[in-house]
Formats: sequence, structure tokens, C-alpha cells
Amino acid sequence: MVFSSIVFLCAFLPVTLLLDWLMPSVTAKNAVLIVASLLFYAYGEPVLVLLLVASTLFNWAMGMLVDAREGAARKAVLVVSVVVNLGLLAVFKYSAMLVETANALMGLSLPVPAIPLPLGISFYTFQALSYVIDVYRGDAQPQRKYTRVLLYISLFPQLVAGPIVKYHDIELEMGKRHATTNDVAVGLRRFCMGLAKKVLIANTMAPVVDDLLALHAGSLTAPGAWLVAFAYLMQIYFDFSGYSDMAIGLGRVLGFHFRENFDHPYASASVKEFWRRWHISLSTWLRDYLYIPLGGNRKGARRAVVNRIIVFLLCGLWHGASWTFVVWACCTDWRCCWRVRFLCTSSPRWWGTCTPHCS
Repeated sequence: MVFSSIVFLCAFLPVTLLLDWLMPSVTAKNAVLIVASLLFYAYGEPVLVLLLVASTLFNWAMGMLVDAREGAARKAVLVVSVVVNLGLLAVFKYSAMLVETANALMGLSLPVPAIPLPLGISFYTFQALSYVIDVYRGDAQPQRKYTRVLLYISLFPQLVAGPIVKYHDIELEMGKRHATTNDVAVGLRRFCMGLAKKVLIANTMAPVVDDLLALHAGSLTAPGAWLVAFAYLMQIYFDFSGYSDMAIGLGRVLGFHFRENFDHPYASASVKEFWRRWHISLSTWLRDYLYIPLGGNRKGARRAVVNRIIVFLLCGLWHGASWTFVVWACCTDWRCCWRVRFLCTSSPRWWGTCTPHCS
């Protein structure tokens, strides 16, 4: 079920909002949203909704165990949580890619697994990880009520296409929230703006992109190439930005305050600024839970370059199970990191100031 579908707009959303507003307590509201979110997911994934529930149950248990342990045992629980979550993501999203790569490189003929990719698994896996890591760090209290962890991970506005919501950002709103008249007005206006982006712009550009990309390379003229580039630029931004607007707006109507996911990225003055404005929830997640734990730029410029490359490679793979995404990641950060490497190795006087060029 997508936000722009008639089923969602004319049936699911009105009924869900009405029931939520009629509930007298936050506990009752949470129950309504849990049922609605699971139905929302089951509409597209009637079987794999069980995987979503199992993931929430596992991570709730891991959060409790992390809080109950100390020292090495506490860290071991965190490692188990990370390995299981990322392993689950790897099995469903990357197993076919890995087998195909092995067949191509080693001349094998292993059968390629045809495993269906669960909707939103990349998003809810990252959210589940943020919960356990927040508890481990002490940034959030372990949630004793399983239903609140289930609601946090499965909440339908951001379940399928983000933005990635960190647990500590909405921890308090899980137990105490109230949507004012202004929240409802602002949220619905934001939802309508996102819906217009998706339906009027992204969906209009999509046929142009599909038709031009379907042409043989020799048949695509220079004006056609520029047209498809512009159309795809518009399609990908207004589709993703539109969904983010709708998710943030729906969250506001329900009493949740999600962080922004886009900040006018096409108005950026540099590539560095562009990445700070595009898909903000993913870039901040990678920064807080990967780049900084790896050492960030605190262990020297060369280590900062390595950390950046690791982050971009994993960012590329997160976007899709294809080596083209890995190439995209390398190209995205290559110029920056090469500049730092050159400055740091060719001129010792740059050693103390070269890190900012790649930060």
C-alpha cells in the first residue's frame, strides 16, 4: 500500500486517524497504530509481516539484555544484535548478488537464490539497530513494554520508505504525546504537499524517463540525453522528497515529530553541502552509528579517509544490491579522499589541516 493509492487515501488513512483521535489514552492510541501499521505492511507483504514482528521481538529482547549486562557481556550482546540484524538484511537483500558474483569470478554455476525482498527491510533494520545501540550507549532507556518497540519499528508513516527515525528522537512521544489542532493542520498541509510532489511531478516525469532509457544507445540524441537526465533528476527527488514529506506530515498529525529528511538539496553550492541536505536521516545515521564509532577523523587523516570510504561503500550497498552502487559510492567520495591523501603525503605542513577537506 502506497501513500498515493486510493485505498490508502480513501479508506486506510481516514479510518486510522479517526480511531486514533477517538482513543482516550496514549496506550489505546498505540494499540490502534500497531494494528494499523501491521495491516498496512501485511497489505503488501502478508507473510513477511511475520519477519517484521520477529525483528522487533528480537531487538526488544536485545535491548533488555544490553541493559542487564555489564562490561564484556554487555558489548557481546550488542555485537550479537548487530550481526543478527545485518545478517538478516544480507540474506534477504544481498544473497543473490553474492552468488552471482561468485559464479562470475570463479566460473561456478551455483543456483541463484530467489529470495523475496521484504518491503522496507533496510529502513526498519537500521531503526532496530539504533534502538539497541542507543540503549547500549545510555542515550535511551530500555523499553520494558514490547508494544512500544513494536510501534517504534513498525509505525506505518515511515515504515516502507523512511525517513529513518532514531529511537531517542521519539522515545518520550511513545509514552506521552498530544496532537494539537496546529499539529493536525501543519501535518495535513505537509502531507498534501508531499502528495503533490509525488503525483504531479514525480509520476509525470517517470514515463519520460522510462521511454528514453528504453531507447537503444545509438538512438538517443544529445537533447534526449539532457532531457532524460533532467527528468530523472526531477523524478528521483520529488518522489523521495514527496514520500518524506508525507511521512513527516502523518507523524505530526499523530503526535510524532520526525526530523527533516531533505533541505532543498538542489540549491546547494557544493557537493559537500548537497550530501548534507539530501537524505539527512541516512547520512546522520551513518555518521552517528558507523563513522564516529570507527574513529571519525579523531585518529589522523589517513584513518579518516579509510573511514569515509567504508561509510560510502556501505551507503552504496544500502541503496541497492548491485556492484554499480559500489562504483557510485567510490566515485562519490574519490575526489575528496584523493585530495586529502595527496595533501597529507606530499606536504607535511598540511598534516594538521588536511582532515577538514574530507569531513
